[in-house]
Amino acid sequence: MPSPPAHFPRHIAILLLALLASSFAGNHIAARIAFDNDTGLLLAILCRSGVTMLVLIGLVLWQRQPLGLPDGAWRWQLLLGLLIATQSLCLYTAVARIPVALALLINNTFPIMLALLTWLLGGPAPTRSAAGVMGLILIGLVLALDIPSRLVATESAGPEWALGIAAAFFAAFVFAVAIWVTDKKLAALRGSVRSMLTLIIVFSSMTLAGTADLVPGGMSMPANSTGWIALATLVVLYGAAFSLLFVTVPRLNMAKNAPVMNVEPIVSLLLGWLLLDQLLSGMQLVGGAVVLTGIVILALRRDR
Repeated sequence: MPSPPAHFPRHIAILLLALLASSFAGNHIAARIAFDNDTGLLLAILCRSGVTMLVLIGLVLWQRQPLGLPDGAWRWQLLLGLLIATQSLCLYTAVARIPVALALLINNTFPIMLALLTWLLGGPAPTRSAAGVMGLILIGLVLALDIPSRLVATESAGPEWALGIAAAFFAAFVFAVAIWVTDKKLAALRGSVRSMLTLIIVFSSMTLAGTADLVPGGMSMPANSTGWIALATLVVLYGAAFSLLFVTVPRLNMAKNAPVMNVEPIVSLLLGWLLLDQLLSGMQLVGGAVVLTGIVILALRRDR
């Protein structure tokens, strides 16, 4: 049996993960620009997943990976694909309605939901210290969402804001369920094959949803050249980042270096300010910093 590939030096792994996180953040900024120019949500996910799916199919075939699934794994693989499709749709719904950094910040709270879900399904309960960190993250979210100011405001935030916040939280929950399914039901399946099949299901489900017109305007074409450029950019950024992560993950020592990926909301905050004129208040920035700090602490605790 061939030995696993050697890990990159840690500074190289951290730099590469930061680059990948920045590319994912750029994908969401490009998505917001595309949506602002009348691009449909389903069309964006369809293009993104379709191109990445073709790349992964090519890589799996080139590596001659066996495509067989263990007994009983098909129904869980189908569920995983549908969960990721739902998470993609919810996250893009949030990105289209609230500041991108805020949507990603909420989505990155999935470790809390995963810990609670694991506990409810018979796993170990969170320790007191972990529960304390989760409480700190929730306090940070209260600040990041600027809830104190909104409670005393005379004007309502509006249905678009509420829908965006709800969609971001649901995206985090669905992603937590997807990780639970992966860890508990599909651990025996090769990661390369699992990723490829997941994207095939995402692409197929988005195609069916678009054909059935389940999301009004979901397949709308960009209204102008800016929209087309943004759509192409999000496809390239997501496809390149996902494919590169797919190829290099055995050498990245994710157990130690995965928390670096949490720079994605920070990069999106900077890009949102530069490209979209999206700027959070001082209180929201403090809350975001508290949330990210708590998430990194949880990740480091889990790794130990």
